[in-house]
Amino acid sequence: MKTKELIDYLEGRFPLYLQESYDNCGLQIGDIDQDVSGILVALDCTEAVIDEAISLHYNTIITHHPLLFKGIKRIGKSTSIERIIRKCIKHDVVLYALHTNLDNHGEGVNKRICEKLGIFHPRPLVPYRGNLYKLVVFTPKDAVDSLHKALGDAGAGGIGNYYDCGFHSPGIGLFTPNEQATPSLGTAHVPERVEEMKMEYLVPKNKLHQVLRAMHETHPYEEVAHDVILLENADPTLGSGMVGELAVPMEEQAFLSFVKETFNASVIRTSPLLTRTISRVAVCGGSGSFLLGEALRQQADVFISSDFKYHEFFEAEGKLMIADIGHYESEQFTQDLLVEIIQEKFPTFAVRITEHNTNPINFH
Repeated sequence: MKTKELIDYLEGRFPLYLQESYDNCGLQIGDIDQDVSGILVALDCTEAVIDEAISLHYNTIITHHPLLFKGIKRIGKSTSIERIIRKCIKHDVVLYALHTNLDNHGEGVNKRICEKLGIFHPRPLVPYRGNLYKLVVFTPKDAVDSLHKALGDAGAGGIGNYYDCGFHSPGIGLFTPNEQATPSLGTAHVPERVEEMKMEYLVPKNKLHQVLRAMHETHPYEEVAHDVILLENADPTLGSGMVGELAVPMEEQAFLSFVKETFNASVIRTSPLLTRTISRVAVCGGSGSFLLGEALRQQADVFISSDFKYHEFFEAEGKLMIADIGHYESEQFTQDLLVEIIQEKFPTFAVRITEHNTNPINFH
């Protein structure tokens, strides 16, 4: 397998346009045309992780956090980033990161947190907008079935847990070919009236190009009458953070003990306890304080995330409990998720999680 095949698959599942503006997801270092000898998965790329990959003769490392966030002025040996870059180049190691594009995906980091906590029917705290297009195409009736299948196969018509969704309405198509046209039906300069179907579909941004290609390849007309409309609809499968309900509400202290055990957290920093039952839970892997207002608005009983500053704990205002479990702790299961995602497509390939705990924070 070429590295490009792996990257195309990952970016098809978790498109790079989902990353935040400050981020640097995707290829960090390496040649995408080389063969993959093995894949090592880690939350962070450290020198120990690079050395482990080299010792295993694995030439591909997939991480959650990007190595390259800031500009690199030189590639010497004075910093760990410089040394990692040198080792990657020297040993032909490809380094690739899925960060906020994985955070913002409905099957990504926050979904895994919800699964670990037993949260039912999780939904994004802030749904993503600008991802959906409406495709409207006008088609002769005898071509409807073949076009519907082609569009669905290319990725059109998905809504939540449903696929091949669309809306068809009949009408009359009017056109007149000129002498240069080669229509599937009709004669030059003779007006035509044809019974047609107006076919409408939702298309996600990352599938738009292939859906339009399928439309042009399948449609019988020389010139395909169609509209592509950017929608303001929120996409229920994408967005920041998640919120949902516990299957069985828990007493506050019991819930904190459950969270501490589940995430193997040495300590949990909280705002004042509210002596209430925990039922609705909001989560955000990594630094999630920017979503506190939305967790409050959606009346969560607790907001689980990390990296809250001192003054931000006051912003809970006695309406919910902030539970800061630590950055690494909140995202640790991302490693398992990445392995599963890769093995789903490439089940016989060598993929493993690093043996090194890359958490840079320790408690004494």
